[in-house]
Amino acid sequence: MFQNDKDVFKVLFEAVSEGVIVVDSQQKIVATNASAEHMFGYTKSELVNRELDILIPQKYHATHGAHVDGFMKQKESRQMGRGRDLYGARKDGASFPVEAGLNPLEINGGSYVMALVIDISIRKQQELQLQELNMQLEKKVKERTKELSSTVEALRTVNIERDAEIKKRIEAQNKTKNALKKEKELNELKTKFLSLVSHEFKTPLSGILTSAMLLGKYKLAEQQEKRDKHVKTISDKVHYLNNILNDFLSIEKLETGKINYKFSIFKISKVVNEVVYNTNMLLKEGQKINYPENIDDYSMFQDEKTVELALSNLVHNAIKYSPENTLVDIQIIQDKKQTTFKIKDNGMGIPLKDQKMIFNRYFRAENALLTQGTGIGLNIVKSHLENLGGVISFESEENKGSEFIFILPNKANQ
Repeated sequence: MFQNDKDVFKVLFEAVSEGVIVVDSQQKIVATNASAEHMFGYTKSELVNRELDILIPQKYHATHGAHVDGFMKQKESRQMGRGRDLYGARKDGASFPVEAGLNPLEINGGSYVMALVIDISIRKQQELQLQELNMQLEKKVKERTKELSSTVEALRTVNIERDAEIKKRIEAQNKTKNALKKEKELNELKTKFLSLVSHEFKTPLSGILTSAMLLGKYKLAEQQEKRDKHVKTISDKVHYLNNILNDFLSIEKLETGKINYKFSIFKISKVVNEVVYNTNMLLKEGQKINYPENIDDYSMFQDEKTVELALSNLVHNAIKYSPENTLVDIQIIQDKKQTTFKIKDNGMGIPLKDQKMIFNRYFRAENALLTQGTGIGLNIVKSHLENLGGVISFESEENKGSEFIFILPNKANQ
């Protein structure tokens, strides 16, 4: 599916709106995304294989190289430039303030650094505006203080104006503080996300490479079973990577509003049969799926692919997070207005402290961190269902299992 690691990076880079720059151990740029190119005013061909100093203002060149070398040795994710201002250099020579999150990568034996760069010019401008507002406020307070002795009415007026301006100042400070907090949280989340996804791609790619190498060693006819085993491994891992990429595309479409739902009348049993058939191949030893009863007459006027996506995701999760010899129970109830889907398992469950965040994008429960996954699926399912007028909820107890419930109107509002 992928020719090399750069293809993987290209897919990831273009999925985020901030600038992403990857350099090797020699501080040469090996990859950029469109946001970074637009931010610095270069084309991709003008950046790749160039020294990183091309994006650093001239006066910082002397110290920047040592900072990067130090980071390469420590090899741990962190914010760049703590306690000091950072600046980038555009192609036209102009400097602008930035924030950068650094994340080390090891690919095919080589060391790389992935930087997530954010242009904070607007924030700096807001800070200057706040300072200007404070200066104006102090100036007005001094002017009003001189007039306090004139009359009681003047004093009352000054107090009212001052109170209003103080309130305005506090609101401005709170607004800026909240904006900075949200920006910091978003930056940390995206840095964590890039690290997580890099791992999710690297593991199956290594498995594909290993199986491909082993295939070449089994040349005899009686070794067909071993060849089939490695072909299946490659197929499964390519399918897993394809699902991750489809999730990224779904996120992009949801955020840009490019989703075009296709509504039609379909039998619910058709969707259930398709989901059960595909997930049967994922069942662990002794696991079983309890097929819903009395659904042959159920039908909906909805987007069939979305219903299948939601049901497939929840059944897949029930299988993945449940041990061997357990039951995955599917129940479907329909009345005149809506259809209710219930998927229950006897798996690891969701810790109580994690339950309020389980639908957040990229979030994974503490007890599921060692299981493959990106934390995207439930967020995508929730967004699609809400777009179609539906809702999703769950009940879960750690080490006892979970039950997810989603409800959709039988007839979509187009």
